[in-house]
Amino acid sequence: MPENEPWEYSLHLPNDLRAVTVSRRTLRLILTMHGLIGLTDVAELLATELVSNAVRHTKGPAALRVRWSPPGTLRIGAWDADPEPPEPPVPLERLGELEEGRGLALVRACSDLWGWHPLSRHGNRGKYVWCELAAAGPPPALRAVRPNG
Repeated sequence: MPENEPWEYSLHLPNDLRAVTVSRRTLRLILTMHGLIGLTDVAELLATELVSNAVRHTKGPAALRVRWSPPGTLRIGAWDADPEPPEPPVPLERLGELEEGRGLALVRACSDLWGWHPLSRHGNRGKYVWCELAAAGPPPALRAVRPNG
């Protein structure tokens, strides 16, 4: 059963593609230890896309942030050192045509809410791209294809 207390974890990552695997495995451990195993598969997909974008498209370090807010919201975010906004997600209908650039479309389709904002603190600039998952019910993409009845 998910906890009724809020919690938050941050994982600082080097600009290295191996950081994607480290962040995914760390997220799985965090969610398992907090009794949120039912969110793990979708959360891993979302974290993979966010961290992959942060590491692949910027030159500096990155970070993964995971936050639980009762009664049931998981927020996953990735910080990177580039203040430029992320590319807008492509429409879902076009995903099959593309070899790259599908990440934020998947984030939009599989999360309940997503967004980004620029950051500036102590002279450091960058951005934070985040998404949220509700602990109850299937992800939005699965809700959309479920038959009515």
